[in-house]
Amino acid sequence: MSPDADDDQVTRWAHRAGRGDQQAAAAFVRALQGPVWRFLAHLAGPAEADDLAQETFLRALRSLPGFAGRSSARTWVFSIARRVAVDHVRAATVRPRVAALPDWQTAAEAAGAVTAGGDDGVALRGLIAGLAPDRREAFVATQVLGLSYAEAAEVCGCPVGTIRSRVARAREELVAAWGADPRAARQRAGGR
Repeated sequence: MSPDADDDQVTRWAHRAGRGDQQAAAAFVRALQGPVWRFLAHLAGPAEADDLAQETFLRALRSLPGFAGRSSARTWVFSIARRVAVDHVRAATVRPRVAALPDWQTAAEAAGAVTAGGDDGVALRGLIAGLAPDRREAFVATQVLGLSYAEAAEVCGCPVGTIRSRVARAREELVAAWGADPRAARQRAGGR
C-alpha cells in the first residue's frame, strides 16, 4: 500500500469510487496495486501477476458500487485477488500444456524459476513457491503483505485458527528447507 494511504483512506476512496468518483478510483487502485501484485506473484508466479492484478482490479472496479464496507477495502480486494488466482489455477489445470523446450533447465530459466548467480532472496522466493498453496497464501498474506490474521482469514475464507496453523507450518517448512546452509537452500530452490 502506498505510504500515504491507510486502510480507512483506501476504504473511503472505494466508497467514493463506487459512487462514480474517477479520482477516488485512481487513488484506490494506486494504493493497492503494489501489494496486490506481490500477493498474486506469490500465489501464481511473477509471470502471471500483471495479468491477474489487472483482472483483480477489473472485478473490483465493477463491484465497487456494491461494496458494503463490512471489511476494509484492502481486505475486500485481497479476497478478490485470491479468487482470481484460484480461477487462474483451475483454468490452467484444465488446459493441456506442451513444452517445446529441450530440457527442464531451459524451461525453468524461461519461467524465471532458476536465476544464474541468484541470491538468497531468489532462494527464499523459490522456497516460498514450494509451499503448499494454502500455506503459501496464508504466509504471504500475513508475513509478506502484513495483513492481520483476521484479515488473512477473511481473504482466504477460513477461520483465524486455520491461518495461524498454516503460517506456523509454513515457517517450520521454510526453516527446515533453509537449514543451516543457505547455499543448499538455493540449490533446493533451483538457484546456483
